[in-house]
Amino acid sequence: MRLDKFLKISRIIKRRTVAKEVADQGRVQINSQVAKSSSTVKVDDEITITFGNRVMAIKVKELQESTKKEDAAKMYELISEEFTKIN
Repeated sequence: MRLDKFLKISRIIKRRTVAKEVADQGRVQINSQVAKSSSTVKVDDEITITFGNRVMAIKVKELQESTKKEDAAKMYELISEEFTKIN
C-alpha cells in the first residue's frame, strides 16, 4: 500500500493530499529511511512522522483498503510520541 494512502486510511493524517505533502517534504521515514508518498508500506514497518514540534513513531499492524473510524487505530501501534520545545 502507498504511504500516503496508509496515513489517510489509518486516520493518522486526515487528507491524502496533506499526507502526500508531508511525505514529499521528507518528514516521514519508513524503517529509518526517508520515504516519499509513493513508498510501499508493509506490515511490521516502523514509520516516523514529524509534525512541527511533535515526532510520532508507529508500527504497522495490518493493511486494509478502507476502514471505519473505530477500526482505523487497529492498523497501527503507537511506539512513541515526543513533543519538542520550539525556541
